[in-house]
Amino acid sequence: MSKTIEVTSPFDGRVVGEVPFNSTEEVQAAIDLAHTTFLDHKNALPKYKRVEILEKVVQIMSSQVEELTILCASEGGKPYMDSKVEVQRAINGVKLAIEHLGAFEGKEIAMGHTASSANRMAYTFKEPIGVVAAISAFNHPFNLAVHQVVPAIAVGCPVVIKPATATPMSAIRLVEILEEAGLPKGWAQAVVCGREGGELLATSPKVNFLTFIGSGAVGWYLNSKVANGTRVALEHGGVAPVIVEKDADIDDLIPSIGKGGFYHAGQVCVSVQRVYVHESICEEVATKLATYASKLIVGDQLDPKTEVGPLINHNEVNRVEEWVNEAVEKGGKILTGGKRISDSCFEPTVILNPADDALVSTKEVFGPVVVIYSYSDIEEAFDRANSLEVSFQAAVFTKNIDTALRAVKRLNGTTVMVNDHTAFRVDWMPFGGAKASGLGLGGIHHSMEEMSNEKMMVIKSPVL
Repeated sequence: MSKTIEVTSPFDGRVVGEVPFNSTEEVQAAIDLAHTTFLDHKNALPKYKRVEILEKVVQIMSSQVEELTILCASEGGKPYMDSKVEVQRAINGVKLAIEHLGAFEGKEIAMGHTASSANRMAYTFKEPIGVVAAISAFNHPFNLAVHQVVPAIAVGCPVVIKPATATPMSAIRLVEILEEAGLPKGWAQAVVCGREGGELLATSPKVNFLTFIGSGAVGWYLNSKVANGTRVALEHGGVAPVIVEKDADIDDLIPSIGKGGFYHAGQVCVSVQRVYVHESICEEVATKLATYASKLIVGDQLDPKTEVGPLINHNEVNRVEEWVNEAVEKGGKILTGGKRISDSCFEPTVILNPADDALVSTKEVFGPVVVIYSYSDIEEAFDRANSLEVSFQAAVFTKNIDTALRAVKRLNGTTVMVNDHTAFRVDWMPFGGAKASGLGLGGIHHSMEEMSNEKMMVIKSPVL
């Protein structure tokens, strides 16, 4: 009999659900079942059947948007308005997987142009890589589960997902929906477990692909421990830099940076954090961003008016408070916020010019804090923006195409936004970090490619 754990609201601690807590033996059983399912070729799911199942998933999810929104918001703390967008994105993600199956194909490999390759033709085709282990994060509990589970099912891989223990209900519900849609048992499983169970899942020799979303320390550790041959995708965080040149449209950039910095209380891996503003407009940008932040409605994530919800737990509020206080000690000026509202909520905060070695300048805040620095020369801004070991999404605001292209070339990042905030994402674009920020690229299409192997067939015939 499994133990159970209570799932609580980050805002007020009320119990919003109860889920099984799996032992390491139960995690191993899930891995074994997934492995057996993959090896059972007689009962492999043909592509048309996978499409039928995923189409039914879209129907079920589309009929339950409100319930899924409340589920997401209740356990994760993301405001109702943003949780609804998350669910709608998740539905679209399933549609993207279905659509990509029509283009999920190999290619002809050229033969015959040398004597040694004469009388041959060759083609590649896609095969599922095997068992997928997915370890997920708390901040987008439903959509991240879709990004890790649905591509696996689409290409024919059984998948075992370990959601964050703070937000397990969304992933469990996704597995239930898949089974309601006709997915046989064993193809998708959710296990809620501790670190030992998670490590067992990630490092099992029966796992062929590990997709991990979470902290860099854990991700890189697991990457060093996976079984030989396991393919790995890691998605960690960044300390997203934004460059604001003197010709930027200030009225346009304030709400953009504000949304990118304070969306989900800053608990986003590409959340706007470090904003480098040309000295000629720095005071104006800082003042207007502080005004924007001061007007945001903070509170219960289930209130439709709430724009900034709670942090995931009280320890995170304590940590953010410590980092903000340290920023002040290192020369930063609080323009708005800077204090906790309660045990669960922190004021949207704008800090001006703390030292470059302050924690808010060097580490991912993962809280509702945006830091502004002034600069005189854009090359200096590029160097400061690129000074950290992380590299994810970055941005530049300017009306000058040459400046924009220069920034795209100079800024470290897998994606550089021009006149948009760093947290922009759609689910068909490549998404992932470089350097310490991760390994490989996510996005529905890219994950499907990563979760498959390309096999080549070479045919030799005297008539060719």
